[in-house]
Amino acid sequence: MDIQQSFILAVDQGTSSTKTLIFDENGQVVARASEPLKTHYYGDGYVEQEPEEIYRNVLTSVGKCIGGFAAAGGNPHHISVAGISNQRETFVVWNKAGEPLYNAVVWQCKRSIDVCERLKAQGHEALIREKTGLFIDPYFSGTKLIWLAENVASVQQAIQSGNAYFGTIDTWLLYRLTNGACYFTDYTNASRTLFFNLKTLLWDTELLELFGLSGLNLPEPKPSSAFFGESTFNGLFDHTVQLTAMIGDSHAAAFGEGCFSSGTAKATLGTGCSIIMNVGDRLTESQYGMVSTICWSTEERPGRRSVDYALEGVIVSCGATIEWLKNSLGLFANSRDTEAMATAVSDNGGVYIIPAFSGLGAPHWQMARKASISGLTFGTAKNHLARAALESISYQIKDVIVAMEKDTGIPLAELMVNGGISSNQFVLQFLADLLQKPVVNKGMPDVSAQGAAYLAGLKAGIYTDLAHLQRLEAGKAIIQPNPNNALVMQSYEGWLNAIATNQ
Repeated sequence: MDIQQSFILAVDQGTSSTKTLIFDENGQVVARASEPLKTHYYGDGYVEQEPEEIYRNVLTSVGKCIGGFAAAGGNPHHISVAGISNQRETFVVWNKAGEPLYNAVVWQCKRSIDVCERLKAQGHEALIREKTGLFIDPYFSGTKLIWLAENVASVQQAIQSGNAYFGTIDTWLLYRLTNGACYFTDYTNASRTLFFNLKTLLWDTELLELFGLSGLNLPEPKPSSAFFGESTFNGLFDHTVQLTAMIGDSHAAAFGEGCFSSGTAKATLGTGCSIIMNVGDRLTESQYGMVSTICWSTEERPGRRSVDYALEGVIVSCGATIEWLKNSLGLFANSRDTEAMATAVSDNGGVYIIPAFSGLGAPHWQMARKASISGLTFGTAKNHLARAALESISYQIKDVIVAMEKDTGIPLAELMVNGGISSNQFVLQFLADLLQKPVVNKGMPDVSAQGAAYLAGLKAGIYTDLAHLQRLEAGKAIIQPNPNNALVMQSYEGWLNAIATNQ
């Protein structure tokens, strides 16, 4: 492989779009493209996407990116490897021919609340938490798969006959890109399903039997940086590209941010929000509402296991709250307008938005809770609502960081942020003031894709080791906290009171 002319294709298949980027051997982006993806929302909290549309969406995004690369003078033949990051927990069930048996069930979907309550009532929560690190909650794939097995005849029959193939979106894409030849997932995606054992790094047969899913076909789990197969991306390339990384998007962001050692943490501010803290190579069980998960993994490293574990706080509604204000209430035309609206008022006017549109995540885990707005008066203006919505993002992150510090005994040194909301300077400054810690913003809008590219490049030898990746890091914007934060902390007390009373 000619390292000087090797490029890495990174596909970041997200909830609302697929982003494709091409990175060079210096970790720099040389081409990017994005293709929006449609999501179907139904009554009773059902959220779905069309599996074949996800696949076509990826191909369209990749095609646009390759075209832009070629138009700028790049040679697509020098793209030798690819990595995939993906929306987590969203899954597909298909048959051996690769035909979906049902729509992709999206991570936001709440159809399995009753299944969760049943499992809890049967006393299974402690066992599931011990094995998987997760709560019994609709957020994770397993209970929604149980719902399909109990309510969709074609899925039920396929599972019973051994002709049902389960996969999170990484696995679905791999299966389609390789025409069914490769059926794998990585440890991070597997760890979000409710039937992956964090200690053994294997599917847990006891849980599968408990869930009535023993006949289900499951992909072989691997480290995030490994050889998964090769593809021409349905003929978009005139040569095969090796697929050398697959990883859930929030975990990819942690790797792209450089969360390589214990105690480092990042927050991805997207539709939802994932806060991940690397806790090293020993599994940490949370006592304060966090989930235990895999941070990222490479193939065996000398003197230690291949896996870095993590604690994660999952916030269900982050940017989704801003989109609701825009699309449903029409308070502004563009989400970027919220920064100016928030700074146009001196405080939130006593208004608090509890953004439990799809339940309230970590550390509260009140998934049956509904969203609420409190503190409205005749003096409330739309600027107060915009500010309250932005503040709710920072408040939820603060709640999670407090819980993580209790779990680990490690005080946060700084928080690295990424995702679409990280361009909102009001949110970042408010967050720094609230945490009283520096907030670091690389200014890289596609850090999940970067993490996937770094992992793919490691396996391919384009990047030699973690130290090599650390040398590639460019300058970062550091938002320092304002020491005079009495008003911010007073506002946070109001948030805690709203969380406790407005249920």
